[in-house]
Amino acid sequence: MAIVAITITDVLSRAERFFMGKSPVHDAMRHLATTLDGMSIPYAVAGALAANVHGHVRTTDDVDILIRQEGLEAFKRAWLGRGWTEVFPGSRGVRDAAHGVKIDMIITGQFPGDGRPKPVAFPDPAACSERRADGIPVVTLPTLLELKIASGMTAPHRPRDLDDVIQLIRKNALPASFGVRLHPYVQDKWTELWGLAQIQEDA
Repeated sequence: MAIVAITITDVLSRAERFFMGKSPVHDAMRHLATTLDGMSIPYAVAGALAANVHGHVRTTDDVDILIRQEGLEAFKRAWLGRGWTEVFPGSRGVRDAAHGVKIDMIITGQFPGDGRPKPVAFPDPAACSERRADGIPVVTLPTLLELKIASGMTAPHRPRDLDDVIQLIRKNALPASFGVRLHPYVQDKWTELWGLAQIQEDA
């Protein structure tokens, strides 16, 4: 078996491109955003890239897009085989062939975390997003927090979601009272995570 040698310099170079907004992930996001806007399909950037927009800067290797089912179907009809391919036949996810980046399509009405029905569902992107200076819609901070908490509560294999919440609390200096803006289903967990965010890390 061949061993692929990845050096520290490689890792740092990739991270630097990401933090400068010049990574393949950012290029894939902009490519998709231009395409969806051109088709007048409502969507919003979610997941780790949304966390970056809201102040918690960390790398990721894919793009999460909140979209309606009919929007995804229209996009696939128009563009599969023309710059994008399905991750596997019939999958929600697609891959940007030009940039080699996976796009995870998150469908309105489905459920975060374990995917099972719960009081918190993925919302309509038109109702929970805001366009930033670059014109790309991103889920609002309350929506992002709500979805990440609901995911972490029901999917123990996704601890990063709860850590993202802790870091977003810190980066935005959110007060405990911010929790009243979230769905009651996640408010107890919000209180717990807010308390953890107040713990000062060793310098």
